[in-house]
Amino acid sequence: MKTYRPEKARFDTRLTKEQKLFFERAAAVGGYRSLSDFVISTVEERAQQIISESESIINSQRDCAIFFDAVFNPGQPNNDLVLAIQKYNKLLAE
Repeated sequence: MKTYRPEKARFDTRLTKEQKLFFERAAAVGGYRSLSDFVISTVEERAQQIISESESIINSQRDCAIFFDAVFNPGQPNNDLVLAIQKYNKLLAE
């Protein structure tokens, strides 16, 4: 049986000595196995937040445009709506 192994890529960065010590301390306090695990987990979480917020804003803007377009440019009523209005007006006249 073959096991799935995701393709790996490398990411290198330069830190000051103080940053590295600070991040290592946070990783240890947070219970992470290594500095790499801490960095990957933290960056992945923040990236997901940023993308979700961006998509939410885009969706909100799109929904707003659709709503106002429907309010200011209503389509013609279909036959069912015309019949419903006629029935309603007939009920009010009785």
